[in-house]
Amino acid sequence: MELRSVIEAILFSAQKALTLKEIRSAFTEARDEESSELVRGFRRVKETQIEEAIAGLQAEYAAQNRSFTVQQVAGAWQVVTLPPFAPWVRPMMNEARASRLSQAALETLAIIAYRQPITRADIEGVRGVAVDGVMQTLLERGLVTITGRAEVPGRPMLFGTTRRFLEYFGLADLSELPNATELRRLQTPAAEISRNAEATAGASDAAPPDPGAEEASDARDPGSGEKEAPHGNDSLVEKAD
Repeated sequence: MELRSVIEAILFSAQKALTLKEIRSAFTEARDEESSELVRGFRRVKETQIEEAIAGLQAEYAAQNRSFTVQQVAGAWQVVTLPPFAPWVRPMMNEARASRLSQAALETLAIIAYRQPITRADIEGVRGVAVDGVMQTLLERGLVTITGRAEVPGRPMLFGTTRRFLEYFGLADLSELPNATELRRLQTPAAEISRNAEATAGASDAAPPDPGAEEASDARDPGSGEKEAPHGNDSLVEKAD
């Protein structure tokens, strides 16, 4: 049995992205009386060996034109479906899909992602409306966290994105957020975030927003039926709405 095959089994059975340390712990904690020698033989596997095995899986899947691959997400590894197969995968995921973010929440998250660390007042200055309800939603879902306090009178709290944010949108790190030039040709959740941030900031600079419309949007956020953005774990199987 090859190390690559064991890692493949671990990743396929995992319910979340796994770090190299977590994958290695699966080897050190493995127990099986019937194949004890084989299990013991893998206990000393190193993280560098795991990385090499994952690279081997990626190359193997690509060479075989498989419908999936192993992708790094927020510093961890996960088996994901490739974008071209979205039309067939999407119907199977609709019922089981976790609740999505509303447009108001996505716009707020976009501002935080691109301007972090940022205060609530600065977020509201860009959006033009209060964001209390939206921020509560983002904090509860673990997409945003308090990163410290600003060195200004009153020392307001600063907010930034979390590892959960990276996992949600299928990003290895914040550097994968597209810049303005890339936005014109990309159709990904990350690009959708950036477009919303750019559009929201532009609207704020160009003309005063309609408070009534925005406040209604925020008020519907926690449990609304409004159209929402796709879940990050679905980012490799479908384009952002």
